[in-house]
Amino acid sequence: MKTLLVTGGAGFIGSNFVRHVLETTEDLAVVNLDLLTYAGNLENLTDVEGDARYTFRKADVADPVAIAAIFEETKFDYVVNFAAESHVDRSILDPGIFVRTNVMGTQVLLDRAKAAGVERFLQVSTDEVYGSLGPEGAFTESSPIQPNSPYSASKAGADHLVHAFGHTFGFPVVVTRCSNNYGPYQFPEKLIPLMISNALEGKSLPVYGDGKQIRDWLHVRDHCSAILTALRKGKDGEVYNIGGNAEMENIRVVELILEALDKPKSLIEYVTDRPGHDRRYAIDPTKTREELGWSPSYTFEGGIEETIRWYLEHRDWWERVKAGEYRNYYERMYADRGA
Repeated sequence: MKTLLVTGGAGFIGSNFVRHVLETTEDLAVVNLDLLTYAGNLENLTDVEGDARYTFRKADVADPVAIAAIFEETKFDYVVNFAAESHVDRSILDPGIFVRTNVMGTQVLLDRAKAAGVERFLQVSTDEVYGSLGPEGAFTESSPIQPNSPYSASKAGADHLVHAFGHTFGFPVVVTRCSNNYGPYQFPEKLIPLMISNALEGKSLPVYGDGKQIRDWLHVRDHCSAILTALRKGKDGEVYNIGGNAEMENIRVVELILEALDKPKSLIEYVTDRPGHDRRYAIDPTKTREELGWSPSYTFEGGIEETIRWYLEHRDWWERVKAGEYRNYYERMYADRGA
């Protein structure tokens, strides 16, 4: 059995990926490394804590001493790096923490993974590194890197570091770039869970600008299957775009949520647009489909219906998240284990 280090595995996409690996493979053990900052929530993984193939370690990816100790403790065959500050609004308020975690943290992981002889390092990136699109076309893997926010700039910097390690040292690296994710366990500062939870609470739904920003929506389970496929089948040094084939204006997403919950559109509140807000993203996943044999299984209509149902059925989860109570879980469950 081989061992996979998943960094940022208590976050939204990371926790879904940990669960996906444990559910769909028999030959991989998973070590989940997370610092448990504001978006890291171990309650996302309570259902896998009894799995003998799963281990949690609390550490900061940008701390070389802590990362060295974890690599000395366990022989890792693969690394999948989700660990990142990821919310654009927060990057506008404090760019420094994004550089530290997203760039320096990636460098620390690369150094240690290379020294340990890891078989493959997969960097989970974002379509936002490509910048903003006009009304036509889609990002391909050869599109120029033109980030427009501190968040996307930090992710672009990390991508360049990963490629540099591959080119300079012959280190086996792969980069995946995804479109906007949605689905269960998403932290409710992002568009879809924020709109669902606010609507259920009867609160206003803040929409930036005119709401006509266009995003390509990707269900998190489709994203996880694509990452695992790229880990196993991807070619060293390559980039793979992962998209959901589901472009939609933000305002239409909000309207669909209100319609599904039978809530009035009067809850929508247009607010001042985010500084430097990219107008449109769209991913062309042709390379991923043709080279790796992957394509999304969810339609947006089916995925958003399932997602809304999940938030309806897990109100206790997102209420604890909004109240900050979820952050007590680690102390209750792990403090005495030396995790």
